[in-house]
Amino acid sequence: MAIKVEMLRCFCTVAQTGNLGEAADRLGRTQSAVSMTLKQLEDHLGKKLFEGERKNALSPMGKQVFDLALKQVREFDQTVQSIEAAAKAEHGLIRVVSVPSVGALVFPALLDHMTTRFPGLKIELRDADTQQVLDAIAGDKADIGIASGEHPLNGVRTVPLFEDRFGLVAASDHPLITRAEPPKISDLLATRFVRNALCDFIQSPDFKDVLESSEIAIHNTHSLITMVRTGQWATVLPQTVAQVIPDSTAFRPFADLPDKRQVYLYIRERARFRDLTEACSSFILSQTFE
Repeated sequence: MAIKVEMLRCFCTVAQTGNLGEAADRLGRTQSAVSMTLKQLEDHLGKKLFEGERKNALSPMGKQVFDLALKQVREFDQTVQSIEAAAKAEHGLIRVVSVPSVGALVFPALLDHMTTRFPGLKIELRDADTQQVLDAIAGDKADIGIASGEHPLNGVRTVPLFEDRFGLVAASDHPLITRAEPPKISDLLATRFVRNALCDFIQSPDFKDVLESSEIAIHNTHSLITMVRTGQWATVLPQTVAQVIPDSTAFRPFADLPDKRQVYLYIRERARFRDLTEACSSFILSQTFE
């Protein structure tokens, strides 16, 4: 028996709800049908996916299968959405995915430009972290990507977009923001510092020491800024982020951190709507990020 995506969806839903009845309601199926599907999956694998019969605790095997299955189900759903959108796009479809700090700057102007120039064009805009951007481009789930760092991909043209320096981001009344002298990397060792995924692009040896001593990491930009706004925490982000953070927070360059974040544009060479993709990428490259 081949494992089908709906079997994985059924398993993931039960694992998330911890209850056969609620899972059946979400899936629009009977409880007995859900139970039978789970049994078929377990029989095929030769392993139990749940501890006991209540379905509220995953077995060690179940935990491994859940992580893999959830990823596949989400990718399948995104693929279906893209296929359906392409089928309905009589005037073309453009799919752009970007890291949040750049997407917030690019998307408004891009949307206005493309919809004005190409009436009837369907546009999909998404923000994601760098790895998700690369996965979307490599998996043909996006035509254009904007990500931090250069990562060669087969069939994808990579173009430098801009670079911006890293700096301290904290509440506007944070001592490292309000004091007269600019902050130094060593100051982070004496404050409550939150690391984020972009910090990994900084190569300064002194900053590496800060990362090693940090116990808190937040990878969602919105959650990170929310934490910083409390006034008790500080982080390090590229300067472009300063253009989209709330007024209650502030950006300040370090006196001793020369590292810059490199941002690249990723363009699929075999995009379905090549002319639209080129027009879109050309507009993005024409923008100023300062």
